[in-house]
Amino acid sequence: MKARETVRLDLRGVKCPLNWARAKVRLEQMARGEVLDLTLDDPRGARDIPGAAEAEGYLVLEATARDGVFHLRIER
Repeated sequence: MKARETVRLDLRGVKCPLNWARAKVRLEQMARGEVLDLTLDDPRGARDIPGAAEAEGYLVLEATARDGVFHLRIER
């Protein structure tokens, strides 16, 4: 079985809802099974993106926060 490809997207400095819009565009370009590794510093985006991603049918694998930086891993 092939390892899942990971696509990284750094959205630090991008505020909600623009960070979700950019992440969604990137997810739509990816192949099923690929993982989007998001980095952001907007607390609202970190709170809202997982729910928005799941509503669109994506799988949130991980959501962590450290020193005001949030990391989300979302599978296409």
